[in-house]
Amino acid sequence: MTELSIEELDRRIAIVRDNLRQLIEQAAARSGAADEALASERISQQSEELERLTKERDALLAARKGTA
Repeated sequence: MTELSIEELDRRIAIVRDNLRQLIEQAAARSGAADEALASERISQQSEELERLTKERDALLAARKGTA
């Protein structure tokens, strides 16, 4: 796990959330099995990234609280 600042983690979380929003909008506008499979995979990847970044930020915040 890389040591990023809270601000950088928040920025990356915002980017991933926006990516997810866009992917969901694109998936809703498309039809076809291939498009749906690709959209599903990309949404899954972004969801995993969002979860990872959120956990990293929460751990960093908890560590800062413990040392404050």
